[in-house]
Amino acid sequence: MKSDRPPRLAIIGCGLIGRKRLATFPAGAFAAAGDLDLTRAEQLVAAAKTGYATTDATRIFADADIDAVIICTLNAALAPLALAAIRAGKHVLVEKPGAISVAEVDELLAAAQAAAVRVRVGFNHRYHPALLKAHELFASGALGPLMFVRGRYGHGGRVGYDQEWRADPKLSGGGELIDQGVHLIDLAGWFLGDFTNIEGHATTYFWKMPVDDNAFLNLRTASGQTAWLQVSCTEWKNLFSLEIYGRDAKLHIEGLGGSYGVERLTHFQMLPAMGPPETTAWEFPRGDDSWRLELADFIEDLRQGREPQPGLREARAALAVVERIHALSGYHFHP
Repeated sequence: MKSDRPPRLAIIGCGLIGRKRLATFPAGAFAAAGDLDLTRAEQLVAAAKTGYATTDATRIFADADIDAVIICTLNAALAPLALAAIRAGKHVLVEKPGAISVAEVDELLAAAQAAAVRVRVGFNHRYHPALLKAHELFASGALGPLMFVRGRYGHGGRVGYDQEWRADPKLSGGGELIDQGVHLIDLAGWFLGDFTNIEGHATTYFWKMPVDDNAFLNLRTASGQTAWLQVSCTEWKNLFSLEIYGRDAKLHIEGLGGSYGVERLTHFQMLPAMGPPETTAWEFPRGDDSWRLELADFIEDLRQGREPQPGLREARAALAVVERIHALSGYHFHP
């Protein structure tokens, strides 16, 4: 990346997430928008008041003025577009899950190493304020050695949900587990580390679709720490809850703003006499700044030449869990 100017960024995939990404761009960063629907790309350019719109991603990859590409497409297109960008020498921020299989991620890892480019994967939940504060407390040692994590994440879908792209395994790579589930798996791994024992199952309880609408996971590290996770699109009332249990304290994150409720973090500190803990709570009602913070970190990755975290290795770890649970449950979405 040229050091004498801000990085020049392009967006491929100009739907809801593409618009969210554009809203976080620093001044002078936007260069181009790409989408199969030219009108959507033109709408992004109009909002940015600069740059160009195209339906041809190769034009963006060949543009020497562009340093990095943000890819916000349907799941099945993420890895192919990221691979083309990497091979063209572009840095990449690709939305979660980054790919629809471990094999695709492995191809991206090899290409990124060969091209010496940086690839960040959009696990933006790490940048929610309650999660940032929770990880700060964990890193400070306030919880003591961790024992287990318990997480639940879900939404209720909507009329026609089973006819949308997420219900088509060719486009989505799976159901609820690869959709919201990868966020929960990534967060659990952020606190506990790598999972060496993967158990659980995915199933389709309600929606008439060939992908899962619920998944139940029992993940363990080599030292026996456990993540007990459930994800669901039959939640009816949207829910996010993550509890992190140490020998000395517990953290509870609930809500993500909007329909998930006000984002809160509660710290329960065990006292020497045990009994009721010392309790401290924070509320974060100002909305979601995670997209801006994540992009700022990506730009810093480029400036410093550092390895992005979370990046492709974290995406691979999450997708390895997804693939194992799908296999245990009899779902076969990939050759």
